[in-house]
Amino acid sequence: MSTGTGETQAAPRGAAGVNLALATAVFVLTFWAWNLVGPLSRTYSERLGLGPTQTAILVAFPVLVGAVGRIPAGILTDRYGGRRMFTAICLVSTVPTALVGFSADSYAALLVSGFLLGIAGTSFAVGVPFANAWYRPERRGFATGVFGAGMGGTALSALLTPPLVDRLGLLWTHLAMCAALIAAAAVAWAAMRDAPDWRPNREPALPRFAAVLKRGDTWQLSMLYALAFGGFVAFSTYLPTMLTTAYGFAQTEAGVRTAGFSLAAVVARPLGGALSDRIGPVKVCLASFFTAAAMAVGLSFDPPAEIRAGVCFVLMAVALGLGSGGVFALVAKLIEPSRVGTVTGVVGAAGGLGGYFPPLVMGVVFQASGAYTIGLLLLAAAALGVGLFTLRAFRV
Repeated sequence: MSTGTGETQAAPRGAAGVNLALATAVFVLTFWAWNLVGPLSRTYSERLGLGPTQTAILVAFPVLVGAVGRIPAGILTDRYGGRRMFTAICLVSTVPTALVGFSADSYAALLVSGFLLGIAGTSFAVGVPFANAWYRPERRGFATGVFGAGMGGTALSALLTPPLVDRLGLLWTHLAMCAALIAAAAVAWAAMRDAPDWRPNREPALPRFAAVLKRGDTWQLSMLYALAFGGFVAFSTYLPTMLTTAYGFAQTEAGVRTAGFSLAAVVARPLGGALSDRIGPVKVCLASFFTAAAMAVGLSFDPPAEIRAGVCFVLMAVALGLGSGGVFALVAKLIEPSRVGTVTGVVGAAGGLGGYFPPLVMGVVFQASGAYTIGLLLLAAAALGVGLFTLRAFRV
């Protein structure tokens, strides 16, 4: 297994902090845009007369491009740097964001525009190598954990998108997000800087990508992230639907509770990175996966809403957040800096794909059985299996 050996000279502390904060803020906004469809699932379902499976497909579609698109985004970041890539992603994401707003009365149009909305989710593969380059190896768990907390954009989307739609309407809410993305692009271009020691990787993209795919640790890390971050994405996008169908909450009530789930994971992610710097990322990942398995089993018994179910959901969120931070602390230990962007793209894609399929499974399971029990037990089995794999495969 490869070990990253690249050393980064001490960057000015203030500059590192400012750039990390800016990258995290842009990541928050792009993740909000990426998750615009999920919090409005009930609105679309009622407006278009969708069944559970159709709704699940609609919610999952933005995840697909957000996952697969991280591979080229990571490769391009190694070559062009985070400043240029953050600017480009914010600008390009305005197009599908506007299209979603114009597509509210057509299921087919929503699927197409939602698919393209996944571009916003590729920003993750830009930020990890960008943050990594600003910090020494012993602080990269902290840096990637703080940046990863930007996935709190999903919490903001769950909390604020439904009331914004109630006040402004669907179209104007999406146009307001377009304006915010344009402003973020301007800030990224004007205020962000790539790290002083960052150098573009000018190797041809395809051989570099092929070399990364030949590494065993790339696939091992991908499996871990598919469970940790994939679980978070699946819940943050599908939980509003789950809470309205299984527990009878109104869309706004489901949005508030989904925001609480996302916030717990967001807080836990930098904690997972910081703990990884102190006790090692493998221990953090093990705690994450085994706790997630236990909480999925608990939820499969259909506990009452609020206290019992709420505790299980919050602990699940904390576990997945810790694991997401732990996996990328492990990336920082194993992968040399010049290839972090490319590896991050592959591992990030696995995480996104890990979030793509569970909503589809949940929708089919609920339509067939009227409950989510089977889907939750499948999650428990997957988390247990990945935990046991981690125990055997990694010694970092």
